[in-house]
Amino acid sequence: MESIEGVTLRTEMRAGDLGRIVSLHGELYARECGWDLTFEAYVAGPLAEFVRSPSPRNRLWIAEHVGGIVGCVAIVGASQREVQLRWYLVVPEWRRRGLGRRLLAEAVAFSREQGYETVFLWTTSNLTAAAKQYLSAGFRKIEARPGRMWGKDVVEEKYELALRQSIAAGSPVPPRLECP
Repeated sequence: MESIEGVTLRTEMRAGDLGRIVSLHGELYARECGWDLTFEAYVAGPLAEFVRSPSPRNRLWIAEHVGGIVGCVAIVGASQREVQLRWYLVVPEWRRRGLGRRLLAEAVAFSREQGYETVFLWTTSNLTAAAKQYLSAGFRKIEARPGRMWGKDVVEEKYELALRQSIAAGSPVPPRLECP
């Protein structure tokens, strides 16, 4: 795949990837949001299941620079028609360089290619830069619910992108967005 400032994307997982992706999520969100170890477990369980139950309609993109993971995103089928965007992360040093935009665009394009009708994701209201990216890509916020997760009070937000509607309406493919 095309390189962005020395970063390459791959879709095959290698030994150590699962642990590093979990670790990056745990470290980053502990530092930036104050979330506790239960967030790392929240990432680890479904990611392990993703690895144990591969499907050609699911995909994980890993962005690497000099052999280290600097970003990732995944598409995980929720049903025949609906897919979830998960584990979207770009390390701080690689933000605002187009990497997050590239990852998001790859995920949306793959979802369309697989014939999914809707892409959804869950995030939290404090991740405002990410929310701006989702909105710019054509997602819309469809739900918000307060709760306590990962040792903090949060407002979970669900975003959704209707893929078939976008195509039928003649809308262009969403622009590639930068990760927060």
